[in-house]
Amino acid sequence: MSEPLIKKGRLDFDIIEPVGWRVLVRKDDNRRETKGGIVLPGNHEIPTLTGRVIAISKMVENDPDNTIRQYDKILFDPREAIPVEFDPENRLFVVSLEKVLAIFRRSNAKPTTPPDADVEQPPL
Repeated sequence: MSEPLIKKGRLDFDIIEPVGWRVLVRKDDNRRETKGGIVLPGNHEIPTLTGRVIAISKMVENDPDNTIRQYDKILFDPREAIPVEFDPENRLFVVSLEKVLAIFRRSNAKPTTPPDADVEQPPL
């Protein structure tokens, strides 16, 4: 006999799978301190528009033109992000792919000397 899906009046789910052209994002914490070290008083917070992709839809995963992957850090438009009341902190959002504004990446390439620098270039 399987366990009931309802506990204390709530559905007991442990997986959220976005569908269509959507991703599931865990929003980063809002900051109460500026980069300069100024602590904001009271309830003032710097709104955060960044988060980590924790799940992507099959449609996005199977599209070779999309570069977004699970665990990417992204910048997204929060006005149309749909909050998911799944965790107590309520930091999960379903975000349409068109509302993802940027993906943060690290460059693995070593810095190169600009071609106009006074350094002799190796022959091709």
